[in-house]
Parts: sequence; C-alpha cells; structure tokens
Amino acid sequence: MALATWGLLAGLSLGREGPSVQIAAGIMHHARHYLPEKTRVSDQGLLMVGGAAGIAAAFNTPLGGVMFAIEELSRKPEQRNSGLLMAAIVLSGLMAVSIYGNATYFGVIKVDPLTMDLLLPGLAVAILSGLAGGVFSLLLLQSIRGDSNDRLSRWRGRSPVAFAAACGLLVAVIGVVTQGHTYGTGYAHSRAMLDGNNDTQPLYALLKFVATWITAWTGVPGGLFAPALAIGGALGNDVAQFIHGVNAPTLIALGMAGFLAAVTQAPLTSFIIVMEMVDGHGLVLSLMATTLVASGISRLIGLPLYGALARLQLLRLNASSAR
Repeated sequence: MALATWGLLAGLSLGREGPSVQIAAGIMHHARHYLPEKTRVSDQGLLMVGGAAGIAAAFNTPLGGVMFAIEELSRKPEQRNSGLLMAAIVLSGLMAVSIYGNATYFGVIKVDPLTMDLLLPGLAVAILSGLAGGVFSLLLLQSIRGDSNDRLSRWRGRSPVAFAAACGLLVAVIGVVTQGHTYGTGYAHSRAMLDGNNDTQPLYALLKFVATWITAWTGVPGGLFAPALAIGGALGNDVAQFIHGVNAPTLIALGMAGFLAAVTQAPLTSFIIVMEMVDGHGLVLSLMATTLVASGISRLIGLPLYGALARLQLLRLNASSAR
C-alpha cells in the first residue's frame, strides 16, 4: 500500500485497485483464524471473496465485484462461498459509500438512443481497443516476466534501482509533455472527457499507453484497471473526433470497456464495471458487443493477462521453494 501510494504521488501511471484487491484478499485470508475450525469455507474462497470486495470498494461497483470473482478469481465458484461473497461486497460497498458517497465513479453520462448510426463507430472502437489492448497485454507480460535476454532486461537485473529511476524519469518527461494528464490513474482526465470539458491531445492515448507500460517495468505495485479505462476512453474519444455527428460520451464508454476487456480478456467483468461506473444501463447491448469483439481480437494476439501472471508467479514460487 505504501509503495502504491508513493508511486501515485510520484506521478507513475497506475491505479489503486490492484493493491486494494491484494490487501482485501489478505485481510479475508487472515480472518480464517477467527472462523470456527469446522467452517466449510476454503482458503481459496476467502481469497476470492476478499479480492471481489476490493474491486467493488475501489470503483463502487458491487456487480462488477461479483463478476470479477467469478470470471477472474475463480472459474468454478463454490455455492457455499456465495453468501460470504455477497456479504463481503455489501460491507465493502457500505464502507465506500460512507467515505465517497453513493455516486457512480464517473457520474451519469448522457447517451443517445441506440440506433444503427452507432454500428460503424462502435465497431471501429471495438476493433481499435481490441488491437491496442492485446498489444498492451503482450508488452506487459514481456516486461514483467523479466526472463528476456534483451538489453533492458539485463540492465534491470543488474541495477534495478537505477533502472526504476530511469523509468520514472521517462514517465515524468511524458507527464510534462502532456501537462500532467498522464500522471496517476487518469481519472480526472477521463471524467473531463465524459463531461465534455476537456480537449484531449491527439497523442494522449498513445502517451498514456507508453507511460503505463514503463511504469510496469519499474516493478512498483499498482492496478491496471484505472489506466486501462483512461487509455480506452481516449481511444473512443479519438474515434468520436474523427467521425462527426456521434455521441462522444457513448464512444468513450465503449472504448473504456473494450480496452479493459482486451487487456484482461474478461468481457463480462469489463462491461459490467463500466456500466456501473457511468450508470449506463442504456448501453448494455453496446457494451456487451464491444467487450466481446475486443476480447476476441485480444485472444488472437496473446494470453489472458492475469492468468499468465498467476502462472508466472507460481513458477517463481516453485523455483524459490526448490532452492
């Protein structure tokens, strides 16, 4: 938590939801000591419940937390964990509401009625976000894996502190170029785009993409959901600027969901989270279609990000225990 906080204060491009998931999962796992010995809840179930509660509290998206638990944390959820899952998400949601208020993450956007005029722009956003998200996920895996023999990986292995400092300098330079818009989670910039109060720079999506990738190289713990939403929203805004006569907030929301789905290859979680963030119940079909197309394109490029990271971590733990 301290490293993620310092990273945000330093201007690194990362989110807070990653540490939120890990901390909440750790707290729930520690709660095992206070449960009766004959409890039927498994350690894996407690970790799943904690992670889901972390996502729900970070974005005030309870349904997104449930789907995140099912789609990402446990492919085969156990029925005996369902009550605990709902209770944890309700409690975390109440805590979030008591601190931030009962408001959606990005407010309420105004969308036009669903018509065929949205088909081509929406398809363009889905394809673009799918390609960009797939490449982003592939680059992240290559950089986080750390077993490549390229010059950067060797430098990071020899001098990790100097390497992280150089990465931080690059992120700072990108932030200066964008007048600070690439710093942090990207929430303020995304909210301004949705409200129509921000003139997005044409290269913002690319620079935020690069800043987030470089941040991942540093090894500072942080989340990817918030930066992914900022990048995807900027892609949707770029399409809206190129194709006149379309509702920009609609394409921005589609871009958010599409890029997040492409990075995580979790389309259900992505469309539900974005729908709750913008109170976009009128966009359900559009969000579903966008996430399905984007995640399908991403699967042609690389593996699911979190599944690959989990396998990588398991290999590292096995290697450490074998020594």
